[in-house]
Amino acid sequence: MSSPVLMYTTAICPYCQMARRLFQEKGAKYTEIRVDQNPGKRTEMMQKSGRRTVPQIWIGDTHVGGFDEAYALERTGKLDALLKEQN
Repeated sequence: MSSPVLMYTTAICPYCQMARRLFQEKGAKYTEIRVDQNPGKRTEMMQKSGRRTVPQIWIGDTHVGGFDEAYALERTGKLDALLKEQN
């Protein structure tokens, strides 16, 4: 089974670091695509999301958005349900 969470990130982005920490604390498996190591992946991310900033996060087929949107889901109790749907 693939990871339920897909994140496009860079190494030095503080929001990427917070997103990693959030999903680690949740015990959620995630796949990380580093756009700083592979510029073609940034183009892919922008085509998929319509955004240029990182992180860009998907849970299953749902594009969550960035860290702020993921954390908003966590604050409202909706992140766990979204993650559970993928298991």
